[in-house]
Amino acid sequence: MKPNDKKPIIKEQPATYDDYAQLPDDGKRYELADGVLELMTPAPTPKHQVIVTNISTLLSNTCQSEYILFVSPIDLILSNTEVRQPDLVMIHRSRMDIITRRGIEGIPDLVVEVISPHSVKRDKQNKLRTYAAYRIPEYWIVDPAHESLEQYVLSEADNRYELDTVYDREETVQSDRLPWVSFTMAQVVDPAAGLPG
Repeated sequence: MKPNDKKPIIKEQPATYDDYAQLPDDGKRYELADGVLELMTPAPTPKHQVIVTNISTLLSNTCQSEYILFVSPIDLILSNTEVRQPDLVMIHRSRMDIITRRGIEGIPDLVVEVISPHSVKRDKQNKLRTYAAYRIPEYWIVDPAHESLEQYVLSEADNRYELDTVYDREETVQSDRLPWVSFTMAQVVDPAAGLPG
């Protein structure tokens, strides 16, 4: 190496929100997980998209006077090194101050992930731990293949999620924290029947 040649700069610290925000627009979606950029691929399937839309509509129909609902992509900025993009995020209107130009900067009342074969580990393990660590009170995992919804509620005693209920297609989804919630998984998945995904 010649004396005037510069060595490449190696970034040893974790990636931050600023690094994440400066990524070039390459048409791909990323999350920042504990300072590590993770590519979210492949893009959601048509079935996944219809299911997310159906849940959003059902929640909006009963909760919009009290809550604001966001559908991905939106940045949920939990810390400078933790930025996630849940499929759905719900925030009580009394806490709208956490909604900024950058995204959601704080703890929402509910996050929802619709799993697919490539996201099972991320949603059922990694995000489960992350959302609990940041004290998100309620987390739903929707499984289109089994037409079910797993409802996790944060235990205040140890900052861990407890599986409160697993709803099948005919049971009415309800929440002690979100009393306006009332729908069945049949309402969510039936309009997506026959779609690839």
